[in-house]
Amino acid sequence: MVYLDHAATTPLHPAAREAMLPYLGDRFGNPSGLYAIGREAQAAVDGARQKVAACLGARPSEILFTSGGTESINSALCGIAYAMRRAGAGAHVITTAIEHHAGIHTAQHLEELGFEVTYLGCDPHGRVSVEEFAAALRPDTVLASVMLANNEVGTIQPIAEIAHAVRDYARERSHRVLLHTDAVQAPGWLDLDMAALGVDALSLSSHKFGGPKGSGILYLRRATPFRPLLAGGGQEMQKRAGTENVAGIVATGVALEIASTGVAARAARVRALRERLREGILAAVPDASPNGCQENCLPNNLNVSFGGLESETLVAALDRRGIATSSGSACSNSTWEPSHVLMAMGVPIRRAVASVRFSLGDSTTDADIQAVLDVLPAEVAAIRA
Repeated sequence: MVYLDHAATTPLHPAAREAMLPYLGDRFGNPSGLYAIGREAQAAVDGARQKVAACLGARPSEILFTSGGTESINSALCGIAYAMRRAGAGAHVITTAIEHHAGIHTAQHLEELGFEVTYLGCDPHGRVSVEEFAAALRPDTVLASVMLANNEVGTIQPIAEIAHAVRDYARERSHRVLLHTDAVQAPGWLDLDMAALGVDALSLSSHKFGGPKGSGILYLRRATPFRPLLAGGGQEMQKRAGTENVAGIVATGVALEIASTGVAARAARVRALRERLREGILAAVPDASPNGCQENCLPNNLNVSFGGLESETLVAALDRRGIATSSGSACSNSTWEPSHVLMAMGVPIRRAVASVRFSLGDSTTDADIQAVLDVLPAEVAAIRA
C-alpha cells in the first residue's frame, strides 16, 4: 500500500510502541495507587509530562494529557469560556470558519449555552486576516480559537501575529482575552515553541505524530482560567478527571520527542516530494488545480481538485490500485456535502466535491510518489469518460 493519508493518522512509531508495552503488561498500576506499581505508573506519567513540556518549551505543570485532539479542543474552548464567563469577563468567542469540526461544533455548542460566537472567514488561500481578527475583538470577548495549520489544505495561520493583536488589545483596554490554537497537524513539520507562538492553550493528538490513538495533549499556560470539562477524581492537577492512560501517555511523550527532532530536515525532504507530486499531477492531468496556499503551508499536505468527477469515486479507484488518500467531501444519504473549508475559501461547489487530499509522511518515498503519478492520470481519465 502507498499510504498518503498521514493527516488522518500516522503509523505507530516503533519506539513509541516499545515504550508503551510494559504498561500494557506487568506495569499495570493505577497512578493514584500508593503502592509500588502505582508509584511506578505515576513516575512514568510524570516523565512523559516532562518530555512533552521540553518539546513545547513549556512547564510540566502546563501539560495535561487527554484522550485525543477532540477532547483537548473541547476542553480548551469550553473550559476557558466557562471560567471567563463565570468570572464576569464576558461571553463572546471568536473562531474561524475553517476550523476542524471538533472546534466548530464546540463553538456551536457554546452558542447553545448562551455565548455569542463570531466566525471569521478566510482568503482564497485559506488564510485568516490578522486585521479582520483584530477588528472582531470586543470588550466582552473572552476567548479566541484559530488553528495553527489547516487539516484539509495545509495553510499555516499567522498565530504569532494574532497573539500579538490579542496582547495589544488586552493592554490597551485592561481586558484579558485568551487564545487557543488547534495544532494537531503541526508536530513533525513545524517547530512548536509556546513562547514564540504566544498562545494560552494548544491542542495536540498523539496519533497524528507517530503516537497511539486515544491519547492527546492540552497545553494550558500557567494561570489560564479553566473549568474542567470532566468531573471526577483529582487527576491531571485537578483539571482532567479519570484514571490516566499510562501506556498511551508514555508512548505520546516518546513520539513527540521523535517528531520534534530534525524538523527542518524532515520538512525539506517531504516538501520536495510534495512538489514533485503537485507538478506531476498538474502536468499529466488536465483541469486539475491545487487548493490552499502553496508556499506558506504544511510541507506534507497537497489538496487538489479534479474537474469532471466526484472525489469519492477517485479515492475508491486509487484504493483499488493500492493507494490510500482521502476525500474533501462527505457523502450522506446520497447527498454530497462539500468541504466546509473549501467552501469558506470560495472554491466553486463542483470543484469542492472533486477535491482529494494527499498527505505525505516521514515514511513517504520517491517510489510512492511515482506510483501515484503512474496510475492517477489514467484513473481520472477513466472516471471522466
